[in-house]
Amino acid sequence: IDPIQPSPWPSWSSQSYEVAPPAPVHCSRLDDSTIKYHYPFDSPIIPSIDHSIMGICLSNERAATQRGRDDRGRRRPPERQWSDDRGPPQSRNARVLASLARVGSRVFRQSVVQHDINASGITNGNHGNHRLKEHRASTYEHVHQMVNIGIDGCHEAKNDPKKRGSSRELSGRVGLANLGNTCFMNSSLQCLSNTIPLTDYFLGYDFRGEINHDNFLGTKGELVKSYAELTKHLWLGADGVFSPSGFKGKLARFAPQFEGFEQHDAQELLAFLLDGIHEDLNRVRSKPYIEDKDCDGTNDEGDAITAWSHYLQRNASIIVDLFQGQLRNTMTCRNKQSDGSFGCGHVNVKFDPFMYLSLPVSDECNSLDDCLDLFCEVELLEGDDRWYCEKCKRHVDATKKIDLFMLPPILIIHLKRFKFSASGQKSKIDRSICYPMSDWNLSKAKKSEGGIYPLYDLYAVSHHRGNVGFGHYTAHAKNRFDGDWYHFNDSQCNRIDPSKEQLGSGSSAYCLFYNRVERVTHCNGGGACEKKTVIRRQSITRPELWPHMQRAKATEWKSSRSDNYAYSGDELDVGEDEMEENGYNPGLRRITE
Repeated sequence: IDPIQPSPWPSWSSQSYEVAPPAPVHCSRLDDSTIKYHYPFDSPIIPSIDHSIMGICLSNERAATQRGRDDRGRRRPPERQWSDDRGPPQSRNARVLASLARVGSRVFRQSVVQHDINASGITNGNHGNHRLKEHRASTYEHVHQMVNIGIDGCHEAKNDPKKRGSSRELSGRVGLANLGNTCFMNSSLQCLSNTIPLTDYFLGYDFRGEINHDNFLGTKGELVKSYAELTKHLWLGADGVFSPSGFKGKLARFAPQFEGFEQHDAQELLAFLLDGIHEDLNRVRSKPYIEDKDCDGTNDEGDAITAWSHYLQRNASIIVDLFQGQLRNTMTCRNKQSDGSFGCGHVNVKFDPFMYLSLPVSDECNSLDDCLDLFCEVELLEGDDRWYCEKCKRHVDATKKIDLFMLPPILIIHLKRFKFSASGQKSKIDRSICYPMSDWNLSKAKKSEGGIYPLYDLYAVSHHRGNVGFGHYTAHAKNRFDGDWYHFNDSQCNRIDPSKEQLGSGSSAYCLFYNRVERVTHCNGGGACEKKTVIRRQSITRPELWPHMQRAKATEWKSSRSDNYAYSGDELDVGEDEMEENGYNPGLRRITE
C-alpha cells in the first residue's frame, strides 16, 4: 500500500466502532510517512485481504522523502533516491525496495460491556454488547501473520509488471557479498536473518516508532534502519546477492573496531550488533538508578523476579524480548575458620541477565551438554581471584557457581573455541562437539520452577573452519518456508542435505542458534505440523508476561520483601494502558514491596 494513496480499507474509528468489522483489519493514518494496521487480538488469521497489495507497500523512508519530511516528521529538502547508475556517485545503486504493511503494538480486543449483560439478563455463554477496545499487544503473533501474508503477496505479484515484488523462492536465500575478509559478518547476519521473530519485527513492525533518539549509547536509529534495509533485501529483494557495504558502514560508526576490511570474530560482531540494536530500540527513555540488593539463596524465585523487574526499568526492547534470560550467580565463603572448618556461612546470590551463553570447550567435551555442565561447574576462587566476603570483611577463598535460571525464547550458544596461553598466544580448540538438531531438553539444567518448558530446536549455525591465522566463516540455516537447510558461503546459497553435511556434530560449529518450541500447530488432519515460538513483550507494567510467570500453576509467588502477598494471574487481567493510567501495578506491587 502506498502511504500517499488512499487506503483500500475503510478508516474505522476505535472509539466509535462497536461491532466486529467484516474484515478484522484496522488501518489508521498517523502522519505523512506511516500507516499502522491493527486487527483484533488473538485473531488466528486475517481473511479477505488482497495478498498482492500487501506486498507492494512503499517503505516509510521513501514515503517520508517524497513528502519532504524525515523519519521524525521534520521538513527537509527533497532528496532523490536512484535505482540505477544515474545520479551522483554517492547515491548510485541505492535501491529502495518495497516494504510490507507494518503493524504497531496496538491491537483490538473484543470486549463485552457488563451492564449490557445485566440489563438483558443473557446467560449461558451468550454475549452482550460487543465493543472493540484498543490494547497493547502481549505478543508479536500479529506481526508474524502480517509478514507471512505480505511475502505471499510479493510472490503472487512477481509476474505482474504493474506490481513490484519478488519471488518467494529467493526469500531468505540471498547471499551476501564479501567486502574483503568480511565472511565473519556475513555468517552472523545470515544466522540473524533466519531468526524469524527478529526478521518479522524489521519487516512488518513499526520499529521506527520505538527508536530511542535520546539514548547516547545508541546511534539515534541509524543502525536499526540500516539493518532493516538489509533485512528487506534478504527477504523481499529480487537479486540473489546483496552487498552489505552500507550496513557495515553504519555498524562501524557504533563499533569502530569493525572499520576497514580485516577479519574479526563472528561472535564479537554478533554481540556488538545485538547490543547496538537494543540501545537504538530501548523503550525506556529515562533510566532510574537502581541498586541491586544482595540475596542469600533462601528465596530464589521471588528474588529473581525482583531482579528482572529492576532490569526492565532500565532495559526493554525486542532484543530483551527475544534473546535475554537470567543466570543465577552463587558465591560462597570458604574462609578457613579457627576450628579448622572452611566457610563462615555467608552466601551471596545475584541474578544477572544474559544475551547468549559462552560455553567452554575442553578436550573431555563430546557434546553440547558436556560444555554446559562445564559452564555450570563449581569454581574455586583463590590467590589473586579471591572474593571479598561481607561477613568476614576481607578477601577470602570462595566458590563460584553459575546456573541457568530463566531461559529466553531464542537461545544463542557460543562455543569458546579460541583460547590464550599464559604468554598471550592465541590458539583454536578443534574438538568435535555433538549438538542436538531438535528437542534439546534443558529442564535439568534450568533451576527455576517457573518459565516455559525449555525444549529447543536448532535453526542456524555459524561455522569457523581453519586456524587462528587463516580461517573462513560460513553458515547453515533452516528456511522458514520450505523447512530445508541451506549453506551460506558469502555470496553463495545452496540447499543441502543435513545428513550429508554432518550437521549436528563437528569441529567447525562456533555459534548455535536455537528457538524454544512452545506450541505445535497440527495441519492436514494431524500430518505435518508447525512448531511455534511465542515471543512475549517484556514490560515493567506487564508482569504476567514475564518469563517467570509462565507456568502451569502460577498461583503463588513469595518474595523475601513481602511474605504477606500472593500472586494470581487472574488479578492481572487488565491492559497495560489501564495500569499506566491508574499509576499502579498490583502484580508488581505484590512481588517487590
